[in-house]
Amino acid sequence: MSDTLLRIGDLQAGYGDVQVLWGIDIEVPRGAIACLVGSNGAGKTTLMRTISGLIPARAGSIAFDGVDLTGADPERVLRAGIAHVPEGRRLFAAMSVRDNLLMGAYLRTDSTAVAADLERVLGMFPILRERASQDAGTLSGGEQQMCAIARGVMSAPRMLLIDELSLGLAPLVVDELCATLRALNQAGLTILVVEQDVAIALELASCAFVMDTGRVTRSGASADLANDPAIREAYLGSI
Repeated sequence: MSDTLLRIGDLQAGYGDVQVLWGIDIEVPRGAIACLVGSNGAGKTTLMRTISGLIPARAGSIAFDGVDLTGADPERVLRAGIAHVPEGRRLFAAMSVRDNLLMGAYLRTDSTAVAADLERVLGMFPILRERASQDAGTLSGGEQQMCAIARGVMSAPRMLLIDELSLGLAPLVVDELCATLRALNQAGLTILVVEQDVAIALELASCAFVMDTGRVTRSGASADLANDPAIREAYLGSI
């Protein structure tokens, strides 16, 4: 069994006539929390959308646990074991929290295990249990992010993609989310996070990829990147 769960090679993608990704090479280790960092417009969201099949790759390859997913549609990607928590959460606002969570399991047929996983995610996020019958659109921003992550977990993935984990959220909420992600990771889930707050990302993840104008410019252990003078100057300031 390879130590690499997700392998991306020379990946190119974009929108219409605009190319955004230019030869992306990334390897995410099995069992890791990895992060993608970089400024606005670097291509992080485009990369996540290409991995999950929402945007077709123009060139290059995407392999998950040795299976070629290049050109796969979102359903096939999800069936392969990759769940995507999108930027903006994208909950079904007029549906209850419980129904949003069950939508995450819509491809599953193991009803007993689905019920157990529903109880599990409600245990991870007790506020969602309190809000289970409430419309998801009435939740606070932090509660919506919890619901979006829990919905992703309900698909029983082997890898979770999370786009913009902390955007617009209070620090205490971010700390709670990071603690939950660490617990999920310790239980065996591989996680790839897009995060604009580089300090948060490098503290959460064990390895990181720095993107700039559609290319990966740096990669390595998070601790090494956090101590890299160029990274500190560009993203971390005086901390």
